[in-house]
Amino acid sequence: MLFLDNISLGDLLNMKFNYKFFSVFLVLLVIEIIIALFIRDNFIRPNVGDVIVVILIYFVVKSFFSTKSKLLPLYVFGFAVFVEILQYFNVVKLLGLENNRLARTIIGTTFDVNDIICYFIGCVILFLYQIIVEKYFSSLEATQKR
Repeated sequence: MLFLDNISLGDLLNMKFNYKFFSVFLVLLVIEIIIALFIRDNFIRPNVGDVIVVILIYFVVKSFFSTKSKLLPLYVFGFAVFVEILQYFNVVKLLGLENNRLARTIIGTTFDVNDIICYFIGCVILFLYQIIVEKYFSSLEATQKR
């Protein structure tokens, strides 16, 4: 299938919990909550929070699915852009959730192209993370084989 590099049905059905990835997810979730509740500025809240959210989504997926897909950051980006497009169409109001603070916070209510740029930056960070981790583990395996 298009863009499904090495994700198999087995990957989707073979859920294996990863404590390390889940721990990273929890730390990022706490950071996001702190930003949402206590930061009222023009840079960290609107930009850093959006960069972190795609990284958070990546690690929650990696917590439950043992996929080795190199394109997972791209899939996360696509999901984030999809949610942003839903904001453009005011999906919170369409679903009758405009009075639900949690839904408004999670889904969002304001479309902003800058958010998409921040999601992109977060996904670039994830691709770099994957490259660094892959190089580290391949060099570690080469050292262990000697």
